[in-house]
Amino acid sequence: MHRLIEWFTRNSVAANILMVAIVGTGIYSATNKIILQEFPDYPSRTISVQVQYRGSTPTEIEEAIVLRLEEALYDIEGVTEIEARASSSSGTVSVTIDDNYDINRALDEVKNRVDTIRTFPIEAERPQINLAGIQERVITVVVAGDLSEGDMKSLGEDIRDEISNLENVTLTSLKAVRPYEIAIEVSEDTLQEYGLSFDQVVRAVRSHSIDLSAGSIKSEGGNILLRTSQQAYTQTEFEEIPVVTREDGTRITLADLAMVQDGFDEMPIISKYNGNRAIAIDVFRTGDQSAIDLGDEIKAYIDEKKGLLPTGIELSYWQDDSARIKARLDTLKGSAIMGFCLVIGILSLFLRPVLAFWVALGIPIAFAGAFFLLPIMGVSLNLITLFGFILVLGIVVDDAIVTGENVYQHMQRGSGSMLASIKGTQEVAIPVIFGVLTTMVAFYPLAVMTGLRGNFFKQIPIVVIPVLFFSLVESKLILPAHLKHCTNLANEVSPTNWLVRIQ
Repeated sequence: MHRLIEWFTRNSVAANILMVAIVGTGIYSATNKIILQEFPDYPSRTISVQVQYRGSTPTEIEEAIVLRLEEALYDIEGVTEIEARASSSSGTVSVTIDDNYDINRALDEVKNRVDTIRTFPIEAERPQINLAGIQERVITVVVAGDLSEGDMKSLGEDIRDEISNLENVTLTSLKAVRPYEIAIEVSEDTLQEYGLSFDQVVRAVRSHSIDLSAGSIKSEGGNILLRTSQQAYTQTEFEEIPVVTREDGTRITLADLAMVQDGFDEMPIISKYNGNRAIAIDVFRTGDQSAIDLGDEIKAYIDEKKGLLPTGIELSYWQDDSARIKARLDTLKGSAIMGFCLVIGILSLFLRPVLAFWVALGIPIAFAGAFFLLPIMGVSLNLITLFGFILVLGIVVDDAIVTGENVYQHMQRGSGSMLASIKGTQEVAIPVIFGVLTTMVAFYPLAVMTGLRGNFFKQIPIVVIPVLFFSLVESKLILPAHLKHCTNLANEVSPTNWLVRIQ
């Protein structure tokens, strides 16, 4: 280590190249690589199993769906919690997996267990198994106007598609709207008039509204695929479904027996914005997208789209998390700048002005080194990591202060600036290195915490430890090369000594 210190001190060009490399790569990473978001991402550890059983009550769902899922999933290795929910027409069981177990292996085991259940009601739909994800909504676009529900949803879908086609937008979701639904209403009197039962109508709809593959036929010209594509989607297509077909040509269709309505789900939703019917479009941040850039792009789209909409249609936004993130980041940045200025001011009071300047210069160098490592480690710039930068602001200059003061003492004893810089740095190298290492070790336990809280707490050591490492590099390899040029440092009078002389 002593030889390395002496070599960099004697070769100022190498020290400056190292400094420029650290600062340059840090600035590049901060402006192009680091993800800006409010809070750090947390990988989901919850697997959800949902089964639709339409027309059933919560009690029926619990007995026919939920209890059977719980019995099949409770003893899977790594399960820490099971949460079940029974509601009208559907049941959901969520399984939380411990951090020490492979989530993909657990997901495969859940799928295998669910596939072995053969006691679900015949009317129940196929179970939907998903690894629950945590999506970060950035901004919500609102469309409002005096339109019918159908026209409003159609307009909302068009705007949603346009937003999804924007360059930096990946995920959007339409909300505050009811799903489309085909309602078939058959009266008992009509069934009795035609001598039919309700089950016959149901079977007719199921057998005629279906897409079904029937295999293939091999021929000399190639394979011929057999498939029926009769799935009905509109009111007219359902009305034309035959319920009864007799040999004498009699044909009774669904339109003769029932009232078919092409509308929306019965669940009532009232959504208004400034007194008018409204729908909303949530825009989410995914991957390495910046929440601030995404919010700015959506607001630019809204400003451009407003002039193209019909009169009476209002397009706006609300719940803009990007603005809140920007405000909080600006607050923390302001706090960091203020802290940096206070550090320089305090150093100037108790150290030589030139020495205080070179010591304080280690702060941006150490921070730039940390900025360079953050994207490599997959860490974003969020409220927690910014707090970590502010926390380490006062610690990062300790090693540089010790080194600078010892170099100054050698200069006062009559040593030349070159020799003083080398010997002064070498003398305190071991205690300074171990002092920084003990600080790193003190923060390390936070880096190995697990769970949701651990995901937040470990952001602090992920910032603090790289900053301390680069501060150590700066104080041992870069600072001495700068101090050797301070030939008049020994003749300067520090503010402290000046106060002593006045007394």
